[in-house]
Amino acid sequence: MPSGFDSVFATLKPLLSRHSRKLAVKSDTPENYTLVTKSPSPFPQHKGNPLEFGSIKVGKAYVSFHLMPLYMCPELVGAMSPALKKRMQGKTCFNFKHEPDPELLNELKDLAAAGVAAWADRKWL
Repeated sequence: MPSGFDSVFATLKPLLSRHSRKLAVKSDTPENYTLVTKSPSPFPQHKGNPLEFGSIKVGKAYVSFHLMPLYMCPELVGAMSPALKKRMQGKTCFNFKHEPDPELLNELKDLAAAGVAAWADRKWL
């Protein structure tokens, strides 16, 4: 693991793990934490497998924070600050080389909670 990424991972993990009661933990290693739905996906292309909700993964150049509700609930993206949008790679991923500042952490925490609420409203959990 690249130097310093373990602390970035440890800082980001609680933002997802706080939702582990409503979701299921698919992976919990020092380099990957992934939450999925407890129920099967309502979408035929997933063939009854659970939906991936979010994950935190340590890569070679950064730690990535993936949040799938951003893809499936685009209204969540509109509420993001420019500072958080600057960290986005693609539609659902944020990359961090260093621990994010408290404002970004709070925003990610709120975004994950909004994603859980949006998926609960849609009966996807």
